Amino acid sequence: MPTHDPLQSLDTRRSTPSRQLGPPGPDDATLLRMLQSAVRVPDHGKLVPFRFLRIHGDARHALGEALVSRALDLDPHASAATLEKDRARFSHAPLIVAVIARLDARHKVPEQEQLLSAGCVCFALLQAAQALGFGAQWLTGWAAYDATIGGILGLRADEKIAGFIHIGTPAMEAPERDRPDAVALLSDWHPSVAGPSKHA
Repeated sequence: MPTHDPLQSLDTRRSTPSRQLGPPGPDDATLLRMLQSAVRVPDHGKLVPFRFLRIHGDARHALGEALVSRALDLDPHASAATLEKDRARFSHAPLIVAVIARLDARHKVPEQEQLLSAGCVCFALLQAAQALGFGAQWLTGWAAYDATIGGILGLRADEKIAGFIHIGTPAMEAPERDRPDAVALLSDWHPSVAGPSKHA
């Protein structure tokens, strides 16, 4: 009987708040190793409907300033606290990986399936980070859906941000929270005894 639970990595997965993520982050070789695992996701049509954008170093602070500028465009009366939150949004974790969904509306594979594939990459990257001893959190926020910020990040018209994955070394043990009860979520489908209705 194996002593190691093969599902332990899934059962113990938890997010570390980005404010609790500090240096060191993964080096180049470690990040590439993590990404190599993260791309092993379901991908109907083998479209690879995603790419990665690394945000680290001073680029994190520059992006924060861009958020402040955009926030003031949207609301010139935004509070100082709101602006400071946006300024620091990308300044805590030493590394942020933006997972960008590349959606082909003309392909027979529905866009939703392409977006879900990119979402799987986000989750797989969380798993890879934790497996290598890092903490990580998948965030979006208003900036992920703002076209101006998307333009600043170099997104094309057919691209969307699936998530910002903040990665670093946890300053504290990630908190646990209540999890859904799988038993309560499971039901069985049974075919109707009467079968499809018939029309005269």
